[in-house]
Amino acid sequence: MQRACAAALVAKGTSIIKNPGNSNDDKAAMDIIQKLGATIEMEDEKLKVKSKGVQPVLAAIHCGESGLSIRMFTPLVALSNKEITINGSGSLTTRPMDFFDEILPQIGVEIKSNNGKLPLMVQGPVLPATIEIDGSLSSQFLTGLLMAYAASNATDVSIKVNNLKSKPYIDLTLDVMKQFGLKVPENKNYQEFYFNKNTHGSQLTTHHYTVEGDWSGAAFLLVAGAVAGNIFVKGLDVFSTQADKAVLQALMDCGCKLSVQPEQIEIGTAPLQAFHFNATECPDLFPPLVALAANCNGKTVIEGTGRLTHKESNRAITLQEEFGKLGIQIDLQDDLMIVHGGTGIKAATVHSRHDHRIAMACAVAALNANGEVLIEEAEAINKSYPDFYVHLKKLGAQVKID
Repeated sequence: MQRACAAALVAKGTSIIKNPGNSNDDKAAMDIIQKLGATIEMEDEKLKVKSKGVQPVLAAIHCGESGLSIRMFTPLVALSNKEITINGSGSLTTRPMDFFDEILPQIGVEIKSNNGKLPLMVQGPVLPATIEIDGSLSSQFLTGLLMAYAASNATDVSIKVNNLKSKPYIDLTLDVMKQFGLKVPENKNYQEFYFNKNTHGSQLTTHHYTVEGDWSGAAFLLVAGAVAGNIFVKGLDVFSTQADKAVLQALMDCGCKLSVQPEQIEIGTAPLQAFHFNATECPDLFPPLVALAANCNGKTVIEGTGRLTHKESNRAITLQEEFGKLGIQIDLQDDLMIVHGGTGIKAATVHSRHDHRIAMACAVAALNANGEVLIEEAEAINKSYPDFYVHLKKLGAQVKID
């Protein structure tokens, strides 16, 4: 949804976005594109976006707590020659943004930051050039640069990337760019993205895009089905490029009942066994996988904890501490997380740490607890999945929201 908003802004013309989201992150993206000159309206449950490109109407944008929005929209803000202040709230104010301090000046953009943190003051315009970036922290920086280069009609230049993580998210970005008629670079094994002077975007003035169901949110529902009952989950594209679709592999490996069909996924309980999973390319799966592993007999090993430091919380430590309150031992060794499952989940009071995925993971774990689990700051889910507790309740869980 956020990528679609960004693409609609820079693609120009009219964009019709079907199945739009309503999370706080989605609302932040819609607010941003309006402040950058787009007009939006809801029409028959579709979002209609009209844009003439980046033409800021205000001198500041606010990204809420969205890491994707701050990283994707900053290069797009720089398509304008006006100085724009970019800010955020919550954990976003502590996340490192020094990537921009290093990279943006190389493409003609002036930037001032608060020692590598928010707020940022950015003034373009972007002058596309061949640059080299580090992709180890997040692929989201690259998403913004790709869209900015496409929007500025970059020709015969490359973005070279070292150690790119979360490659499936870049596949998603390139697919969105293509569907909105933007110029799509040649992907050279995720190490170089080359904007060929002979490659052009679509000349269409109206773009239609349907937002896919979100695998990162659905992962919690699928795990809930695996640990607590037979359910059907609809609305997911089993052929999606989303990285978090990999949750299906973990569910197969743990031995739950699983039937993946074109229109729905059926999932149910069975004796669950510990599994080994590499989450380096899909770090957002750590929280639901920990909730799954807590219900599996034996020691589950999940690789990729180095990707968790700069999330809404330091998720490796947060998961260890909050699941510890539930009676689940988690060991952290180098890049590994080891979850000691099958020992029983205890009633307890836990805290979301203002992290949407921690709140959802604790709620799923609570489905098999020996008593009531109280989640403090449980409204953190509004960041990405505001209907989560409603959906759990619909599936038969006892949920009381104070």
